[in-house]
This record gives sequence, C-alpha cells and structure tokens, in this order.
Amino acid sequence: MPKIVGSSTCVVDHNGIRIDELAGNVASKDDTLSVARVTVTEPCSEPWLTLDYDEWICCIKGKMELRHGHNGEVLEVKTGETCFIAKGERFQPVFPEPGTEYIPVCIPAFKPERCHREEEANSAVSVRLRELHTATGSTSSTTSQATSSDTILYHMCQKSSWDAALTSGKAYFPPNLVADGNFTHATAVAARLIETANHFYTAVPGDWICVQLSQKSLEQVGIVTVLEEPRPVGETEVGETWSEWRCPQIFGGIPASIPGVVQRTYPMKRDDQGNFLCIEGLTT
Repeated sequence: MPKIVGSSTCVVDHNGIRIDELAGNVASKDDTLSVARVTVTEPCSEPWLTLDYDEWICCIKGKMELRHGHNGEVLEVKTGETCFIAKGERFQPVFPEPGTEYIPVCIPAFKPERCHREEEANSAVSVRLRELHTATGSTSSTTSQATSSDTILYHMCQKSSWDAALTSGKAYFPPNLVADGNFTHATAVAARLIETANHFYTAVPGDWICVQLSQKSLEQVGIVTVLEEPRPVGETEVGETWSEWRCPQIFGGIPASIPGVVQRTYPMKRDDQGNFLCIEGLTT
C-alpha cells in the first residue's frame, strides 16, 4: 500500500544554490535512489564533478549549461528537457540566469563519497554534506566500508608484489615509484582502472588485483593525496582522451598492515591475450 517514506530536507543553501532532497540517504534514509529539487537564485556554477552514480537532470524552469569533454564542449539544457549523465563522466554545471530550477535523480542515491567535487576538501558545501550523511543512517545497497566523510581510492597492482609486501610486513611500493615522481597512482573512479590497465599493462603477465583504500586513513598516518592530472607510467604516456580526468595521487607507499587503510582487494579478470575485462565484484 502507499506510504510516506520521508520529507523534504534542505541539504545545501550556499552561494545562490539551494538543494532540497525529497528522497535519498538524508530525506528518506534509503540508498536506492535520490530525488531532489534544486533552485538557483543567482548566476553561479558548481565545481567540476565526477559521479559514481548515474544521474538524470530534469530542467523544469530556466536553463543550465553542462561543460564537459576535453575540447570545451557545452550542453545547454532548457526548460522541459531532461539530460543523462553516466557514472564516471566529468562535467561542470553552470547556471547563467537566476530562477532556474531542476530535479536531479541519482541511482544509486547521492552520497558525498560518490560525488567527487574539484574544490577544497573543507569547503562549506562539502562539510555540510558530510555532516548530514554522518548524522543520518541509511539502508545502503552497497558493500562499501568507508564512512560517509571518507573518500574511497583504488590502486591496481600485480598480486605477487602485493602479497610480497604483506608477507614482509612492510609497506607496498609500486615498482615505478621513484621514476614516476615518488607517488602511487590511484583513482577515485574504479571503472577507469580497466581502461588504464589496458593502456599500460596488457604486456605484463600474471594476476592483478584492485586495492580499495581509505583516503582518510592514509592521511591519518601522514600520507598525503593530491588531486592531479593523469601521469605517465614509466616512459608510456597517458591516454589521449584522459585530459579531463583528475587522479588522487598517493605521495608515498601503501601501509597495508595498518588497520583501516586497506578496506578490500578485488581480483582483476583478464583474457588469454592479457586484456583486462573487469574488476570482479566491483565493475562489470
């Protein structure tokens, strides 16, 4: 039978943008999907965003511009139009006129760690969202072990190298650490690892794994992560279409023996030619 599952909750009211969540982890305490109403009262813009969920944007008043791509493309979304943004895409919402209103629908539901905002970590919006999602529990449809104030990072490596580090009790360091600038390559968008692996590592034999890490736990032991453009691996340059990516590079190794740093490891599936197909249990 029909039932009321939640009520409208203001989650953002900052610099001309107000977001009232109608369903989701805050408004209805459900991680299945989120629905919100966004009202723009003055010309403004969001930072560049990369999502770990699919999003539908339904413009019900005014218009908005979505910057995307590596050639400065702009998609204009007008009154009555709906656009789709796939998981893993990087874009920037711009609102050129006041009075714009739209309905975003996200599947699974919005969470701060699923929306990677290219802004200061302790911006007013980020702090507000983390506080709300920490204070209100949700029925999560995911298996993530990260807290809502944490960011999940992913690093891929040869299983033999990882196992050797665990056996020795020492931190794991990638073989190209020094040559690449004393950092460990990482991403916050797990799906990108398959494209990255097929660009750099198809000729490297053996089993590979994806390591899921807590950025917060790394920082607590003094290991800094810096959001940068993709970097080469050894003498191999990055992919031609990666200019819009932003990667949280880990400046140092991975102390796998410290509790909380490593949350989980996933096997990476390959075919007989060495091509990477998926991260089992994480991507399809």
